[in-house]
Amino acid sequence: MSGVVVPYGSDAVLVELPGLPEVRALDARLRARPPQGVVDVVPAARTVLVRGHARTRDAWAGEVAALASAAATDETPPAPRTVEIPVVYDGEDLEDVARATRTSTEEVVARHLAGGPEGYRVAFGGFMPGFAYVVGLDPALHLPRLGSPRTRVPAGSVAVAGEFTAVYPAPTPGGWRLLGRTDLTMFDVGRGAARAALLAPGDVVRFTRVPAAAVRAAARPPSAPTAPGEPHGTPERSTAATTGTAGRVGTGTDPTPARTLTVVAPGPLSLVEDLGRAGLAAVGVPRSGAADPAALARANRLVGNAHDAAGLEVTLGGLVVTFGAPTAFALEGAVLPVDLDGTPVPTGVAVRAPAGSTLTLGTPPRGLRTWLAVRGGVDVPEVLGSRSRDVLSGLGPAPLRPGDVLALGLRFDGLPDVTAARDDGTAVDGASHGGTSSGDQTSPDGTTSSDAEPRGNTTIVLPAGPGPRLGHLDDAARHALWHQVWDVSADSNRVAVRLDGPPLRRATTGELASEGVVLGAVQVPHDGRPVLFGPDHPVTGGYPVVAVLTPAGVARAAQLRPGDRVRLAPS
Repeated sequence: MSGVVVPYGSDAVLVELPGLPEVRALDARLRARPPQGVVDVVPAARTVLVRGHARTRDAWAGEVAALASAAATDETPPAPRTVEIPVVYDGEDLEDVARATRTSTEEVVARHLAGGPEGYRVAFGGFMPGFAYVVGLDPALHLPRLGSPRTRVPAGSVAVAGEFTAVYPAPTPGGWRLLGRTDLTMFDVGRGAARAALLAPGDVVRFTRVPAAAVRAAARPPSAPTAPGEPHGTPERSTAATTGTAGRVGTGTDPTPARTLTVVAPGPLSLVEDLGRAGLAAVGVPRSGAADPAALARANRLVGNAHDAAGLEVTLGGLVVTFGAPTAFALEGAVLPVDLDGTPVPTGVAVRAPAGSTLTLGTPPRGLRTWLAVRGGVDVPEVLGSRSRDVLSGLGPAPLRPGDVLALGLRFDGLPDVTAARDDGTAVDGASHGGTSSGDQTSPDGTTSSDAEPRGNTTIVLPAGPGPRLGHLDDAARHALWHQVWDVSADSNRVAVRLDGPPLRRATTGELASEGVVLGAVQVPHDGRPVLFGPDHPVTGGYPVVAVLTPAGVARAAQLRPGDRVRLAPS
């Protein structure tokens, strides 16, 4: 096996390999003997993305490189699992596929059932939870995606595109050609993290033909916000993925009913977030978590919580909550007016909240998001190991609503009980630093910007490093990438921030094989306008990643509002 290891942001590497056999082999080795510090492995068509702890990347990346370059061995791989998928072949594109391949619909069905000489095997996951790219399709059925994607593909649709076949786990826009449908639940958190996705990389797949009466209509959950993704469309929501509530009242470890947080008003959007879900990207589950993980961790530290305790991510302020028992809270992120029972209190410090007191957040004059940590953490049920809301997948607790009552947990880290902080808001761990910034930084052109908060109408500098596909831009576009000023589009959310401006020209016109993407990845779609991936980004993408934001860049991007002007700066 031979592989080229390419740095990918601060906490990942991308291993480039000749093809799927080598991808499967490296994926198997990494799962059998994961290097210490590795937290996620994402196999794709011709690459393997490996993400781990940033501080030890040199060490574990070296082990990954050794595994990628190791010669083949006589090890006997474990027997693959076989999954049978019953299909009713009545898809909307069945006749069009027959015409395109100059065969009959029965011949198309027969070829799809038979597959290629080696049969069907799951190559990798991506796009959305439970979406598996299955290889082994008869070459006669290798057809491009639709020229114009459908606005809605029903859950359970069995489809083909290029060399792959797949089953859509949930209703979503999509451009694959529909051959039929199945009633199998492709993703169900009730099966547990290990088997939530019905299909996993390496599984053998067998399609069987059944009459229409044998397949019930697939469940169709309500839609969720759309965002950039694959395949040639954007997902709405995964099946069986949500909790449906925000933990009202949570089923936490602390039985004291008074230790609660009652939502009086949620503002435009308030979500429960922690540090996200690790280790599930291979089956299409994003990491998610706070849009600025460092800001949430700082707020938790101020109130003595464990760094990964769940808090509230508040967009554009407006949150009003009442505390059911004496506690302490802290706010980090966009600085905004805050009062406790009508008395102004500062951000960036621990503040004591008496029982029955009401916290009110105003609207930030600059920036977008603020994180609220409360002593003990918000204790809602975990979904696949995290309490985070993922707007792309629909995983986790629903956005907060008036009247929600959230339990507070016991996610302490052993620090003194900060409920002893004075009512006047004096910080228990030192003087206030006046907000969330760890200091202004000056870019090469002299523009300054806080680590976490954009400033006024000035150009906001986003520090970034080169991405693994920077070479897909022509010379002029590579120069423009670091000098062009972009406007933040209104079509932005936790999935991605879209930028408007003169398009970047790509040096290559062909399609890029799908490969893993990371938080802060800067993709350039066909229209040439960059997309900055946020915490709820799809785990794979088919557009070139030309840059990757640094952690400071990710923090600043989390505060971008529509109309802000930004520029990428090499770091």
